Amino acid sequence: MATRGRKPKPTALKVLEGNPGKRPLNMNEPKPEKKAPKCPSWLEPEAKKEWRRMTKTLEKIGVLTKVDAAAFAGYCQAYARWKEAEEFLTKHGTIFKTPSGYIQQVPQVSIAQTYLKIMKNFCSEFGLTPSSRTRIRVGAETGKTDDPMEDILRMV
Repeated sequence: MATRGRKPKPTALKVLEGNPGKRPLNMNEPKPEKKAPKCPSWLEPEAKKEWRRMTKTLEKIGVLTKVDAAAFAGYCQAYARWKEAEEFLTKHGTIFKTPSGYIQQVPQVSIAQTYLKIMKNFCSEFGLTPSSRTRIRVGAETGKTDDPMEDILRMV
């Protein structure tokens, strides 16, 4: 059965954002260990570089956990392929002339655009874009106030 509306936001992100909607938090949500997963051996070399570059930072802020291996690997692989396509475009240009004389766009243009979109989606999930970061307050309180009654009302 398909769900409607926006996909639910993880409770950890709601807490970091200060629970702006003031809706009840899901206290039964799974809480995986906040530890970076091991880098998959099958990643391309450039993807492995990106993995090493980003894992410590994401682990430190509590966004990357062991269960996020596939999603983060997807981001890193998309990054590597996007970079490869962009390097090709820098070296060879974006258009070429066909044998019949027509001007045509090289396939790497659409490859780069595709992988950039995939990267953007993964970046949003991990808080790696400026707009997704504005919704996160690192070190934010757990939503508790000095007023116990207010805390109880927020839980309902």
